[in-house]
Amino acid sequence: MRAFVVTKYKEPLQEADVPEPTVGEHDVLVRVEAAGLNQLDEKIRAGELKQILPYKLPVILGNDVAGTVIRVGTAVRGFKPGDEVYGRPDQDRIGAFAERIAVAEGDLALKPASISMNEAGSLPLVALTAWQALVERGNVRPGQKVLIHAGAGGVGSIAIQLAAHLGAHVATTASASNADFVRALGADTVIDYRTQDFEQLLTGYDLVLDSLGGETLEKSLRVLKPGGKAIEIAGPPEPTFGREAGLNPLLRLGVAVLSRKQAKKLGVTYEFMLMRASGDQLRQITTLIDEGVVRPVVGKVVGFDQTPQALQSLSQGGIRGKAVIGNG
Repeated sequence: MRAFVVTKYKEPLQEADVPEPTVGEHDVLVRVEAAGLNQLDEKIRAGELKQILPYKLPVILGNDVAGTVIRVGTAVRGFKPGDEVYGRPDQDRIGAFAERIAVAEGDLALKPASISMNEAGSLPLVALTAWQALVERGNVRPGQKVLIHAGAGGVGSIAIQLAAHLGAHVATTASASNADFVRALGADTVIDYRTQDFEQLLTGYDLVLDSLGGETLEKSLRVLKPGGKAIEIAGPPEPTFGREAGLNPLLRLGVAVLSRKQAKKLGVTYEFMLMRASGDQLRQITTLIDEGVVRPVVGKVVGFDQTPQALQSLSQGGIRGKAVIGNG
């Protein structure tokens, strides 16, 4: 079976022949039709997440999959051969940059009927991230004010639609060339990050979803109202996450200093979130997609052979929504 693997951190992906996936009794073997390209994959390749996600090399990358069921484990009841499915494999079982992948039944859902395989392959990681940030952790309610950074990106383009559906006033940061695009997704206020300082223009926000970290995170804490919350999906983890992830005490101490001191001073809260696989949540997202509430945004499709170059080019930006490995 062909796959693209990380053999050494900071080096390009290598194409290799790898063993066929082992299919356990609760697993579903999927022929990969499309796979999303994510910043998470690039950070794993570059070795930036070794402390949080300590993979044993070589490892096949790929955190989003859409495809067709080939066979199922003996205990699987929800899927059968021929079903079109999509999902985000558990973080310990990634590997969508391959011809086939075995995924736990609980991490999959039937593909939304109204979209293509490429569109389905773009969705699981970013849609689950948006859902877990806004619905599960943020408990966004009608009338609240939500700031979503990088609104034209993979997570941002889905999060704007979901936050608007939940009844929030949505602000986002984007380039001027993407202003109309993010407004069409549901953004009420658009800040041109190249020429405007969102901290000077926004105040009293209930929730910030930040995928940028650094200075952007520091400013984001200051636009929150007292009791507001910032959810970070790119920056330093906060202590609770550090304990749950099993990080060593010295690293947890550094994390605590970085992530909590300023938030506490401002009377707001800060959480680092690493999304998790969930077939149940994907089924709820599927309903929103098939009802036309949320639409996938695929900005680029590349062939399987172009995977290494496409992954490394993510850092250059310029893609609306997601880049996908797929057909056509």
